[in-house]
Amino acid sequence: MTLPSGRGAAVGRRIGIGLMYGFWKPRVLGAWRVPTSGPAIFAVNHAHNIDGPMLMGTAPRPVHFLIKKEAFVGPLGSFLEGIGQLKVDRDSTDRTAIGNALGVLEQGGVLGIFPEGTRGDGDFASLRAGLAYFAVRSGAPIVPVAVLGSTERRGRLVKALPPLRARVDVVFGDAFDAGDGSGRRTRKALDEATVRIQGKLTDHLENARRLTGR
Repeated sequence: MTLPSGRGAAVGRRIGIGLMYGFWKPRVLGAWRVPTSGPAIFAVNHAHNIDGPMLMGTAPRPVHFLIKKEAFVGPLGSFLEGIGQLKVDRDSTDRTAIGNALGVLEQGGVLGIFPEGTRGDGDFASLRAGLAYFAVRSGAPIVPVAVLGSTERRGRLVKALPPLRARVDVVFGDAFDAGDGSGRRTRKALDEATVRIQGKLTDHLENARRLTGR
């Protein structure tokens, strides 16, 4: 199995920095909370298509995102693979994607996950079990991330994007361990971990909204 390229993810980060800071005005808060080395999982709310690229361009470390396979079409698919992103089939148990994601963490990389599974209100109201599985299985800490402001207004030139030079806030929270310390990976343990994770992510989102006034 060929793991996603760490060098590619670093290139993707540089591209993201240029695009995100070129078109919008990101305000990054709490980046110092991200572990400077070793495996980590970014758990990101998902209200807009720009949320993933925004995090890639503002995070202090390169990120390998799990992205739905439908996005890997034509030149975009080749580009996403080239910058170290992970293709996942959300409708099945995608063992290749699971292996690649765990491989990223085993090599000390950062895995990016939208735990809600799909774009929605971005409020962490419903989490899929994948985040708990990767966190408990790998032992990697979860860093909650709130991207706020991407859906407040629509651009005049491109309706699907925020207005040019609009401010988007990216707020990083304190890293935490999802497991209960027992090392258990049973269905019950993962369900309990998911409940713990949801509480932490919801609290972070509330704090981030209070901090940014959004």
